[in-house]
Amino acid sequence: MSALEVRNLSAPERRRQRGIITMAVLALFGFIVFGLLPKEGQPVTYSFVLGNEWILVKEWIVNSKTGALGFSIASILAVILATVQFRARKTSRFASIFFAATFLMSFLCWAAAGKFIPFTGLLQGALLLSVPLIFGAMAGVLSERSGVINIAIEGQLLAGAFMSGVIASLTQNTWFGLLIAPFAGAAISWLLAVFAIKYGIDQVVLGFVLNVLVIGLTGFLYKKLLIPYQSTWNSGGTFAPIEIPLLSKIPVIGPIFFSQSIIVYLMYVVVIVIHVALFKSRWGLRTRSVGEHPTAAESVGIDVNKIRFRNVVIAGAVAGLGGAFFTLGAVGAFNKEMTAGKGFIALAALIFGRWSPMGAVAAALIFGFADNLQGLLTITGTPIPSEFMLMAPYIATIIAVSGFVGKVRAPAADGIPYKRGGR
Repeated sequence: MSALEVRNLSAPERRRQRGIITMAVLALFGFIVFGLLPKEGQPVTYSFVLGNEWILVKEWIVNSKTGALGFSIASILAVILATVQFRARKTSRFASIFFAATFLMSFLCWAAAGKFIPFTGLLQGALLLSVPLIFGAMAGVLSERSGVINIAIEGQLLAGAFMSGVIASLTQNTWFGLLIAPFAGAAISWLLAVFAIKYGIDQVVLGFVLNVLVIGLTGFLYKKLLIPYQSTWNSGGTFAPIEIPLLSKIPVIGPIFFSQSIIVYLMYVVVIVIHVALFKSRWGLRTRSVGEHPTAAESVGIDVNKIRFRNVVIAGAVAGLGGAFFTLGAVGAFNKEMTAGKGFIALAALIFGRWSPMGAVAAALIFGFADNLQGLLTITGTPIPSEFMLMAPYIATIIAVSGFVGKVRAPAADGIPYKRGGR
């Protein structure tokens, strides 16, 4: 391709070109480091059975060197396919998905040489670690599509985790804890909406202030109430997994998606409802209009700030529901700062997903998988130092927010306070 042709590429084509170059570098790296450098291979055992699901393939044992070399060659073929499609101006994600899968498998064969990998469990754990990220990203979609920057996702998640754990403990009923969690998140969002929309406070600074407020308040109450009176205030329990008949029996897929707690099933519903409503309903059209062109929206009779206020509060409720997963869906008790920055990673997933519900879900799943993979490989042992493995999910976050994936554009009016009449 000539220099003139490169200069004439459109912005999406330049992003695709950068992506193909990145894939080519990674494929070459994998071919040399994972496939050629190891002198000899060891058996790697992949298990595909987690519980009592139907068995299609129980285990797969492969030589680490042979597997890494084969998968790395497949990743090179994926790059060639992507290049051919790019030159033919065809748009398809198959090559990218195929590259991601083969490069990952080549890495796993190299890193897990002589180890046992519960593959289905690895994917199930990735989904579970993604749950609060997805709820947080959906909260971000609702807020920022409406034109309000939501840096306070971390605080909303933490408030939901705290209140759900406390109420479940006091009532000894996990359902009461789950019901209160959205209200806790919505309360933090109400503060965000009042100061950002009504008073025009800088939304980024305000979000950080709210995060610090929630972290400080929950930390104080944790020290004064939850630690000394743990049996009364901090022993709420967790939801048991619910197996959906037949669907939970499907090999690999069943245990991952259809043998989960009620919070995970609620996540499926929330994602579908937000995606459909945002692009297929009158409410969605109005939401997108106040986030892109509030003056034009007001000119046709839409109350911009009313819609923004309502959507920000709803976003907080969604994040609060995700916060309940930390206590009622995972450990059964609240711990100080247990969200551990997940709200900021959810914000990165939102950016990585280009402010789209399904894109944000995909990004959250990637971050969740990176997090679970580093944990598994750290436990089983890997040639990579554990310190570097712990960095994996945060490196993925930095890549997302640094614009490495290409230039992304937030909603045009995102973060800009609006006054009636467009002033």
